[in-house]
Amino acid sequence: QVQLVESGGGLVQPGGSLRLSCAASGFAFSRYPMSWYRQAPGKERELVATIFSGGTIISYGDSVKGRFTISRENAKNTVYLQMNSLKPEDTGVYYCYVRYGVRDYWGQGTQVTVSS
Repeated sequence: QVQLVESGGGLVQPGGSLRLSCAASGFAFSRYPMSWYRQAPGKERELVATIFSGGTIISYGDSVKGRFTISRENAKNTVYLQMNSLKPEDTGVYYCYVRYGVRDYWGQGTQVTVSS
């Protein structure tokens, strides 16, 4: 049973930082690309960042380049998202994602609110 559990969200002021974590289980974590998505109120879910199995191939959405860093720790079956220089438009629910076999799996999401 694939499970993805996010943590680390919260309320932060503009310019602040947060680190999200996603603990994965139920599949061979080290072999699969992992992604973070986010969804703002009234908007479609968008891809934030992806990291491939070896951690050497990484991609970011244009809106977060230079501010967010995705990383993974295969020994702990965990993927992280370090978010710096946060802006109010970064507000939303952040989801961890993996495609395993023919199915898409999502975590329950963690709320990030950037506000003064």
